[in-house]
Amino acid sequence: MQHAVGAPLPPHGPGSGHVGRPYQAQHPGHPGPPPISPPPPGPGQTQPASPSAPGQVPPPPAPGQAPSAPGHAQPPPAPGQAPGPAWSGTGPTPPAREAVGHTGHIQLPPGGPVPLPAPPAEPGTGGATLAVLLIGPAGAGKTTVAKLWAARRRVPTAHVSLDDVREWVRSGFADPQAGWNDHSEAQYRLARRTCGFAARNFLANGISCILDDAVFPDRPVVGLGGWKRHVGPGLLPVVLLPGLEIVLERNAARSGNRRLSDEEVARIHGRMAGWYGSGLPIIDNSTYDVETTARVLDDVLARSIASPPAW
Repeated sequence: MQHAVGAPLPPHGPGSGHVGRPYQAQHPGHPGPPPISPPPPGPGQTQPASPSAPGQVPPPPAPGQAPSAPGHAQPPPAPGQAPGPAWSGTGPTPPAREAVGHTGHIQLPPGGPVPLPAPPAEPGTGGATLAVLLIGPAGAGKTTVAKLWAARRRVPTAHVSLDDVREWVRSGFADPQAGWNDHSEAQYRLARRTCGFAARNFLANGISCILDDAVFPDRPVVGLGGWKRHVGPGLLPVVLLPGLEIVLERNAARSGNRRLSDEEVARIHGRMAGWYGSGLPIIDNSTYDVETTARVLDDVLARSIASPPAW
């Protein structure tokens, strides 16, 4: 039976007479269809041999193709694994496939709220896994101290700066120095959520994390509540608050959009004074160098672990 080009094919499936019943069941008493033979070779061609014939020599390779080496057949893929490219046997053994669902050698967990760490069994924070929030005005030395404290610990510790994360936005960056508005507030909230997610994933993989931010005690949008919500109740806040003359001197050494006017620095420093009486540990590093401040920070955190501040 022939079908015109473009006409629909006959239906397939049970009862259609094409799929589901053998030939003999469709035509009782008929010996069955003859076996299909390959077409005869054309002029100048040789008859291809059957690959299953005993003692058969495989056909020669095509021009430019390397002959296949015996005994190097491609192994079947593992259950649930897509077959990879065939290996010719002439190069190094292909590497094993990486397990599905893994990134590197550690599968990232979703991460949950950070709990309070257990008290260390040695002076300072020792090998405790911590989530720390270092608070302070511009020019207090938060970023410098946080980097050194993280680098000097004998256990893996990461440092995440909120200002650095905010400045990941290149086009359309809402700089709070140009005015605090809906756009700068939205980008601040997004950066804080990003930092909180990073901290939880570091902690879930056994890596401590210290974050730094200029958190104001009198402004809820940049307050501790958001950090506690995004990181967890185990977050340990510490305030770094040197004298006004120190932050003015350090701010003068800055460049770019990190340098503020003296009036703005004085205003921020005055608002940070609200942390006194809050119950949070405060470090006045006016007369400390960076190494001394990092060592004092470690001692303060050890006391915070033993007696967590109420915040």
